[in-house]
Amino acid sequence: MTSKSRVRLKVGVIGLGRLGKVYVGHLAGRIPETIVAAVADIDRALADQIAEEFDVPRAYGSAEDLMADRDVDAVVVVSPTHTHREIVIAAAQSRKPTFCEKPPALTLAECAAMSDAVNKSGTFFQMGFMRRFDPGYSAAKDQIARGVIGRPLVFKSTSRDPFRPSLEYANPASSGGIMVDMGIHDFDLARWFMGDVETVSAVGAVLAYPEMASIGDIDNAIVTLVFADGRLGVIDLTRKGVYGYDISTDLLGDAGTVRVGYLRETPIFTMTKNSIAHDTVPYFMERFERAYTLQLQNFAQNVLQDRPPAVAIGDGMEALRIALAATAACRTGQPVSVQSIQ
Repeated sequence: MTSKSRVRLKVGVIGLGRLGKVYVGHLAGRIPETIVAAVADIDRALADQIAEEFDVPRAYGSAEDLMADRDVDAVVVVSPTHTHREIVIAAAQSRKPTFCEKPPALTLAECAAMSDAVNKSGTFFQMGFMRRFDPGYSAAKDQIARGVIGRPLVFKSTSRDPFRPSLEYANPASSGGIMVDMGIHDFDLARWFMGDVETVSAVGAVLAYPEMASIGDIDNAIVTLVFADGRLGVIDLTRKGVYGYDISTDLLGDAGTVRVGYLRETPIFTMTKNSIAHDTVPYFMERFERAYTLQLQNFAQNVLQDRPPAVAIGDGMEALRIALAATAACRTGQPVSVQSIQ
């Protein structure tokens, strides 16, 4: 498939929750390489509503019906994590290029089945890790490649949500728990910047929301990493960053440090007696709005121009492996070898 033979990619979006709706908007109105040909959600009324709002010609009540649509060139999967395996395998069998939101699945066995289906069909597949496309993270990657801070020695990443998600969403049976659902972004960045992780240690607890215990998850965690070459990393996760959505990463090098992230959303300070204040980033939609657009555009360009995926299923699988190792380390209180997670 080349840009000469098809100028715009006709995309079908599966899963129309908050992020799915945002993706439809980006694909329909912000990305010149795409047209939204169809949308699907198990809530058919929601699918009809989104289709009408964004002038999408067809709406379906199942992923299977959308993938049977011959006018859909490629699919974007934004459904709950526990549904990814079935949908991605069906997309591969339909020979439709696929973009799948993180995490790829809840288990490595599911990931392996997805990878096998993708490889056997030869279908294009790209993972969604939008932080790699954020201008700040992209610039940090470039600076490190150019040796600006020398050799990175320590990776430090912070992810703080301003409030917890619903218990239904947070339930590890569908989300994988805090390490998989939330921490996987940080684990992916750790690999992207520093390479493979050898061992993981972790502590975690229910400190802010007692109700999290009822679903078997925690709301705060600290993870330490030892990379394959002996370098170090630390990640802190919380669902209780009440002041705003706080995402930051430091890379300490032997010739300097690069820091990615910000809290002030608009460029204004208010200064009164004994007080200097500014606003904060509300949530992930605002913080990574541009990154979401850029990663979807990259997906479309890669398909249209026969380029390899920027983020492969193997990247998703390895980030999940680290997340599962961190989950085990938190549960047992012992360091866990990442490669022991199969």
